Amino acid sequence: MTLWPVAMLPVLLLLMLSGYPAAFALGATAVLFTLLASDLLPGIGLGLPWQPVFHAAEMHAVPQRLYGSIMENYTLVAVPFFVFMGVMLERSGLAEALLRTMGRLFGRLRGGLAISVVLVGVLLGASTGVVGASVVTMAVLALPVMLRQGYDPRLAGGTIAASGTMGQLIPPSLVLIILGDQMGVNVGQLFVGAIVPGLLLAALYACWIALLAWRRPALAPATDHAEGSPSGGSFYLALVVSLAPPLLLMILVLGSILAGIASPTEAGALGAIGATLLALANGRLTLETLRQVGASTVRLSSIVFMVLIGATAFAAVFGALDGQALVTESLSGLPGGQWTFILLVTLIVFLLGFFLDFIEISFIVVPLIVPAALALGVDPLWLGILIALNLQASFLTPPLGFSLFYLRGAAGDLLTTLDIYRGVMPFIGLQLLLIVLVMVFPGLVLWLPERV
Repeated sequence: MTLWPVAMLPVLLLLMLSGYPAAFALGATAVLFTLLASDLLPGIGLGLPWQPVFHAAEMHAVPQRLYGSIMENYTLVAVPFFVFMGVMLERSGLAEALLRTMGRLFGRLRGGLAISVVLVGVLLGASTGVVGASVVTMAVLALPVMLRQGYDPRLAGGTIAASGTMGQLIPPSLVLIILGDQMGVNVGQLFVGAIVPGLLLAALYACWIALLAWRRPALAPATDHAEGSPSGGSFYLALVVSLAPPLLLMILVLGSILAGIASPTEAGALGAIGATLLALANGRLTLETLRQVGASTVRLSSIVFMVLIGATAFAAVFGALDGQALVTESLSGLPGGQWTFILLVTLIVFLLGFFLDFIEISFIVVPLIVPAALALGVDPLWLGILIALNLQASFLTPPLGFSLFYLRGAAGDLLTTLDIYRGVMPFIGLQLLLIVLVMVFPGLVLWLPERV
């Protein structure tokens, strides 16, 4: 019996690596093992050379589980709200104004353009959270300027790819919403717990760029005056105008959560309304824009929910085969207790990030490890942020890092694939450093939530 749940995992991985969509790979694996391990086939006269492990009637509960996990799940209602907010802001011209203004503000410093990209990544992450939109927009606007000013292509590409993923950690984040739902952790607490690690990661990026520019000035020279420099009241007015929208959205979304005025789902609705008003104020709100934003929201949200449907069916069969009990017993019985468990989970999630999307990891792996974590007394909030850090790194790890694909498509002939891969390596190292810091100093995650 132990072999059945163990066999499900390589079959699932084989289907996904073959290019089969994750949602359907999960569902197909569930159907296949229901046929093989239940009494369904013997019951209709198709005998099998082994005894059934569970009754197919147990799967009757799957529709109720699907209805409860999606239709009655108030937390997941936030997903389309935050997706709509991010896509609408991407159409509003917010990123372009931020990049131009921050580039002028920091461009005269060595590495200043790269540091401005990091800061814009933080602001976009706190307001949009859509990785594809952030990476593509910064690649189109900032990459040609950085290369024209003599920046090393690897540094320019790595900075843009890494900064564009900040939205997966800086709240409000789709990753944190999904993790909160799957781990049973309050999403608002996850948002608060991610603030300090997110800002610390941005600081590590900026310090690395500044150190590199100081040691090797040719890699990140200062901007010449042709690109514009801060001077006069008009520049500072433009600075205020470009910074005001993301800051107002941060106050509207995060402020309402921290103040206890709104739940994360209600804050997502406020953010969607705020993004629409910003697009209207910038003259970008048209019927065609609404149609495009609506279509993108439905498409991205559907991906999340289809994977959840497949994962629910997979989990039902996996549980019927006592797979969950097997995983919990194995992980909770490791020598070394909590620390061995944390190190193993971190390694597994990081390695899976080379091949799987964060949605798939969240819906497949996270539900399997949560019971063992609770049995070992691991703080679920701390563990959730550790997993979020790992999932953010998955956007940069080749060969299937989504940020790398977005950057490669937007960069055209300006960057080679090898430049992109080599450029992100130092930033992956900085993310691993932050994971170690959060593991050693849990207060980086827990300090702020305890005071809110």
